[in-house]
Amino acid sequence: MSRDPQHAYNSAWQLRGDAWCRLDEAADRLTRTTTTGELKDEYVGVCQGLLATLAPLEPYWAYPGTPQFAKVQRQFAAGHYDKFAHAVARINRALTTESYRSGEVDTAGMDDTDMFPADPRTLEQHPVGTTEDLYFEVLVVEKMTEAQERALRKEVRSWRRPDDQFRYELVIVASGDEALIAARLNVNLQAVVIRRRFSHQSTRDLTSLADFVDTRVSEELDDHKSPDERAQILAESLRELRPELDMYLMTEIDVEQIAGRLGPFFRRVFHAREGVLELHLSILQGVAERYRTPFFSALKQYSHRPTGVFHALPISQGKSIVNSHWIKDMVGFYGLDVFMAETSATCGGLDSLLEPTGPLRDAQQLAAEAYGSRHTYFVTNGTSTANKIVTQSLVAPGDIVLLDRNCHQSHHYGMMMAGANVVYLEAYPLADYTMYGAIPLHEIKSKLLALKAAGKLDRVKMMSLTNCTFDGIVYDVERVMEECLAIKPDLVFLWDEAWFAFARFHPVYRGRTAMAAARNLRDRLKSDEYRREYETDFAPSASDAELLGRRLRPDPATARVRVYATQSTHKTLTSLRQGSMIHVFDQDFEQKVAEAFHEAYMAHTSTSPNYQILASLDLGRRQVALEGVELVQRQIENAMQLRDAIDNHPLLSKYMECLRTSDLIPDAYRDSHIAQPLRSGLRNMMTAWENDEFVLDPSRITLSIGRTGYDGDTFKREQLMDRHGVQINKTSRNTVLFMTNIGTTRSSVAFLVEVLVKIAGELDEGIGEMGLGERGRFEQKVRSLTTSSAAMPNFSGFHEVFRDHSGAEPTPEGDVRRAFYLSYDDTNCEYLTGDEVFDKLDNGIDVVSATFVTPYPPGFPVLVPGQVFSREILTFIRDLDTPEIHGYKPEFGYRVYTQKAIEMCGPVLAPTGGQAASRGGEAEPIVEPGPAPLVLTQTVPSGLAPDHEPESGVSDEPASAGAKSGTVTRKARSQRERGGD
Repeated sequence: MSRDPQHAYNSAWQLRGDAWCRLDEAADRLTRTTTTGELKDEYVGVCQGLLATLAPLEPYWAYPGTPQFAKVQRQFAAGHYDKFAHAVARINRALTTESYRSGEVDTAGMDDTDMFPADPRTLEQHPVGTTEDLYFEVLVVEKMTEAQERALRKEVRSWRRPDDQFRYELVIVASGDEALIAARLNVNLQAVVIRRRFSHQSTRDLTSLADFVDTRVSEELDDHKSPDERAQILAESLRELRPELDMYLMTEIDVEQIAGRLGPFFRRVFHAREGVLELHLSILQGVAERYRTPFFSALKQYSHRPTGVFHALPISQGKSIVNSHWIKDMVGFYGLDVFMAETSATCGGLDSLLEPTGPLRDAQQLAAEAYGSRHTYFVTNGTSTANKIVTQSLVAPGDIVLLDRNCHQSHHYGMMMAGANVVYLEAYPLADYTMYGAIPLHEIKSKLLALKAAGKLDRVKMMSLTNCTFDGIVYDVERVMEECLAIKPDLVFLWDEAWFAFARFHPVYRGRTAMAAARNLRDRLKSDEYRREYETDFAPSASDAELLGRRLRPDPATARVRVYATQSTHKTLTSLRQGSMIHVFDQDFEQKVAEAFHEAYMAHTSTSPNYQILASLDLGRRQVALEGVELVQRQIENAMQLRDAIDNHPLLSKYMECLRTSDLIPDAYRDSHIAQPLRSGLRNMMTAWENDEFVLDPSRITLSIGRTGYDGDTFKREQLMDRHGVQINKTSRNTVLFMTNIGTTRSSVAFLVEVLVKIAGELDEGIGEMGLGERGRFEQKVRSLTTSSAAMPNFSGFHEVFRDHSGAEPTPEGDVRRAFYLSYDDTNCEYLTGDEVFDKLDNGIDVVSATFVTPYPPGFPVLVPGQVFSREILTFIRDLDTPEIHGYKPEFGYRVYTQKAIEMCGPVLAPTGGQAASRGGEAEPIVEPGPAPLVLTQTVPSGLAPDHEPESGVSDEPASAGAKSGTVTRKARSQRERGGD
């Protein structure tokens, strides 16, 4: 699809960088002696067009700066093409190599106002090659003359000292709308200084930057408001856009009163005539705080200390290696530092992961600030462990949990260990591609309302969803939580963001992350405006059908925002393998969860954690706190360039196609009805991400390959991995998934395009040489991959003996734990082949899975313990293209329960609603009518129960007399809240 060249880019920095490279090439051609006549006129036109492209962008970067760019324009206009070409080559070289960051730029022919000079004293303090990483830019918002700008830059430079850890330059804009443009475009910005005198709207022509102009803020910043009000509005808007930026205010009057009023919006408030040096030092200190890595620094310091180890870990400081005759190559491969930092010590400044009080605690607090959470916890065994920690800390036996059926298997195991009664939520199917999408809000609300009708809403504790899905489908997180809290005001949310940790650091993505949505929702519920909206919108007599069809609002008086997110830092950001984080934004965490969370954390965390993983999490946090915006923008741009390279290539587009948003998200879930939001401009992306129920993460490229005649797994193994060394994770029947990340380079994108072109070229040549019969078989294979749809089964349901039959209406939840442990007695189980299962189903006999059956990838179970087989599920598994299916043994078949075992199982009699409702830290005893809330009252036949008591303390024995009477003591409830006996 042809597009305007400006819209071929989705990041202005990439457009700018490529424009300078093209300008350098065109200017060089222009000055060659062989370039004459029409050819010379052609290159003059090219240079003129590229200068016009760069002109609106350059004011928002410190290098080369507006004066130097204006000088380049003057040289070109005057026809001094040699000088023009030399200046462009110098600037482009500095931008391409990023030498401008360290001041190592050829300054011949330039005056000191054109660009910032190198400070030789600073260069002496740092090794060559490191200072460019310690450069940043500061945005100053104030109307100034050119002379005033030069004076301010000179004054700031005068405060530099040889031992400064960082160096920075200024970007100066005169208006609020341009400040927002600069924040969107310039990824080098780390701080903003707002002064009193700035206009609300630019006098420049911003037509070419329309995608980046926020007219709503411009209207709010009108001149009728006081300078203080305008400064506050601009600061709030900039913080919403770039929350990592440090905000400073400079004012001339009433600085003490203004600091009291506007202090929450700014890091510091300064007097304009007195505070320049202090401002300079504060800017450096603010960046230094984000640069600080408490645990990594402590580990580095430890590695330089001589120690005597007399307890464990022979590898500590490399001692068992450097003295070895046979494994010294280990040092050669890994380097010595990794072993010098190896320790099992929890003292001497290194801190303990289980009870952090020093640098590790500080590192986690810095991570919480960077990710927008109230608390952040490091995990060294991946997000699988993080999910189990959160689940065990929140869910007790008998609690009902709404769970994404297609979630990662770790959630299913977490439900089993916690003893939850699980209600599985169904995602919409994408049968053409043999994959599932996400779970519609209608499906979620219908399950909650059904549980409410059955009188079980008080037992519903948590809902867990995957955001974003493996294939890149992203929820409207805030709306999901808002509408669910309207039905269940204390519902807890666990968002599995294993593949979405990077999203915090992009202004459009951020609003659809768990932590940002939780904070926004909390703030809205506290506002007077929301309270008025709720009172107007509240409909107490609405039927369930009406509630399903309308947007619901939670009662601000009762709703509690309780949100958890688990993220695989190692998957999408910088960390060693298995480095993950748990982020918490729970208003009731300290009161209701902290102790249980600590116990769950202790239960699942090693007492010998890998300190290198912890240090890498600390460093990864530093990276995104200082350059996350830049890295994520580059990631998205690389993905879009890959899409364009495939879809616009005549040979590749013949056999392959990048699926669009409209291919993966049905129109019913896209109010914007934009088929390709990002490809049609940033503004359209923002519109879709603000309004649509689901959106597509543009960094995921699902490539349809059905026309190649290869199924996904064969294409992955035989073509990509075995022949070309291209690693991918997920495939489906007729697609493969490519994901860009913050480590993806343009060269790696180019390599992938080369590989795909080679595959397509060989395929095209092979098809041209096929005989008639061979051609027919190939076309039949293509038809089977492109026209027929695979069976996409829903969750078939738990067998009746594992279902909860209490309540006014039947509901689908099942006891996964009981079904799981039933299989521990081998006499209860047998193996059946797929054909044998089909035969039983044909004869009307239920077949019940005794284990989890999980194709990998994508890694979610299609069968869980206690689930009834269906023909659709068997067909789905049989047609899968992945050879790795956990829980299925090709030589034996499926492990299922015998009919005798099922017949001997009694139905589940679940605890009454008082059990779930009573947890929460109340001090007084409660009285509950009905059966004992802690007891499964069915009698399990001998040989069917596990050999040990469940760790949660749920007993299979009859209740005590006290429990039967309905009285629960304070001690018993306290034990139950901790999940103990």
